[in-house]
Amino acid sequence: MNPGPSTLVPAIPDAVQQVPVLNGAKVHQSRLLLLCLASLGIVYGDIGTSPLYALRECFYGEHAVPPTPANVLGVLSLILWSLILIISVKYLILILRADNRGEGGILALATLVSDVARRGKALLLLGLFGAALLYADGMITPAISVLSAAEGLHVATPLFDPYVVPVAIGILIALFLFQSRGTTGVGRVFGPVTVLWFVAIALLGIHQIGRAPEVLAAINPAHGFEFFRNNGPRGFVVLGAVFLAVTGGEALYADIGHFGTAPIRITWFAVVLPALTLNYFGQGALLLVEPESAVNPFFRMAPSWALYPMVLLATAAAVIASQAIISGAFSLTMQAIQLGYMPRLKVNYTSERVIGQVYVPVVNWALMLSSIGLVLGFGTSSHLAAAYGVAITTTMLITTILFYVVARRRWRWPTVAALPVAAFFIAIDLAFFGANMLKVAHGGWFPLLVSASILFLMLTWRKGRRVLRTRLSDICLPLDAFLPDLKSQSIRRVPGTAVFMSGNRFGTPLALLHNLKHNKVLHEQVVLLTVRTEEVPYLANLRDRIALEKLEEGFWRVQVHFGFMEKPDVPAALENVKEPGLGFDPMRTTYFIGRETILATRTLGLSAWRGSIFAWMIRNAGDVTSYFCLPPNGVVELGARVEL
Repeated sequence: MNPGPSTLVPAIPDAVQQVPVLNGAKVHQSRLLLLCLASLGIVYGDIGTSPLYALRECFYGEHAVPPTPANVLGVLSLILWSLILIISVKYLILILRADNRGEGGILALATLVSDVARRGKALLLLGLFGAALLYADGMITPAISVLSAAEGLHVATPLFDPYVVPVAIGILIALFLFQSRGTTGVGRVFGPVTVLWFVAIALLGIHQIGRAPEVLAAINPAHGFEFFRNNGPRGFVVLGAVFLAVTGGEALYADIGHFGTAPIRITWFAVVLPALTLNYFGQGALLLVEPESAVNPFFRMAPSWALYPMVLLATAAAVIASQAIISGAFSLTMQAIQLGYMPRLKVNYTSERVIGQVYVPVVNWALMLSSIGLVLGFGTSSHLAAAYGVAITTTMLITTILFYVVARRRWRWPTVAALPVAAFFIAIDLAFFGANMLKVAHGGWFPLLVSASILFLMLTWRKGRRVLRTRLSDICLPLDAFLPDLKSQSIRRVPGTAVFMSGNRFGTPLALLHNLKHNKVLHEQVVLLTVRTEEVPYLANLRDRIALEKLEEGFWRVQVHFGFMEKPDVPAALENVKEPGLGFDPMRTTYFIGRETILATRTLGLSAWRGSIFAWMIRNAGDVTSYFCLPPNGVVELGARVEL
């Protein structure tokens, strides 16, 4: 899809523009309702399906506690107040305010604080690690959600046991094949199904609460404190399972660029929180009456006639649960590419109205293969639960630390206000973090290993690009030396405009020197073009888009700026140039690109083995022509071999 020049108009996504405001502007109610429905299917799928396994892991398994009335009330109290404090207060009220011009996610938050804090580089590195952790979560979430739903067949009859894993794999394949339709297309399908899911789990909960209304006493947080007093260290271990009830919080922050904050907040308080509370309390009521149901309290709540329909609905909801983290991974990848922490990858823009909605094929297939591998490797959702939570709780802790910096440095909160708030949530995050770290030997090592590998590749790419720029600057002829020398030579000038793309605006591009050496001609207009990605998601003013500088001998120096969530459409940006003597007629404009072949050495501080990895990343990076939306029949590539 080529959206054309219109996508370069300074814009925040429609989702952000269409939210209620306090200045009396008319709210587009129908648009807001549609966004609420779509956000329900995209954002809340993960946390919405946590009742499938969260309470079960507290009372069934190796580290579970017995389902006594005191333990049931204590665990329910912990789950309820975790939902209120972490999701409602921390994320919905506080963290969602820390958007970077409408875009969310830990990487957007890290870039927001990196230039205002004294230790900006350290905070950015912390944010990068949190971003890498989200990729690990993107592998685990689809696997555990789909596998948990498929295991409902065991409750119906053990005859289905041999088919649970194959069914889960088939569902995962279908889910990832569906991603190319885009967030809006997926949301329109998933939204109504998710509404039905939340209505169904709420009704199941209400039915069971009617059998044991004393379960409502768990609203009192004193039962949570009593749980720890009664169970000691074992109760702390169970806290890792309680955390499963709030996974998905980071994904809803990452997805605000798709929908805006208002639909996400409205949907949570009006639909999601009430339905989750009723269902968890319903499961607790069932355990008070039938403690033996701890093996799978969610499906045991359903009457026999509704069991198979609930398995089907749970499977559909589990598919939806994976959507939030997958969409977040796509947005995160786009941000990382634009900010220079990942190689150019093919990014498909799936909406003509909302520029933040993207699909990244390579990430999609990598997540699919990883999720399938986890299903095959772990076999059951209980085994996967050991690996689940480690990545997210670490990311949540990092988010809280970065939020404190935003509150102090950007919002100018006084220390007496910011520090107690941050300390309170850091204490909660550390408790969950410690409980989940106990899972490292039982599968929690997987997300840590994946995250460390991704972080290493991101830092290698960043450093490799910096070293490459330094090397090219050393071997490039300064432009100030090239232009005077050009005057003394008789070079034939041909009609048209030549655009030489270069990362060094003060050096003479190697492609220009090679073209002059081999072809012995120059175009009448020569543009030295540099593309810059700003640390904001969208540029708010067209005047900030392009900077022009007229040089000698028909040369121009041009800088084009994009936000890190914008499509870098160079020809569309150049069409907005209205400068006498400078034109970009598509039929008379040729783009020249230099393609470097990297030879890894030890010359500039990049070790040979790491340089080899960087060279491999360069070779497998996406096509420059497609990335900058250049016309394929108007591009000339000239190669060079560079030693690093």
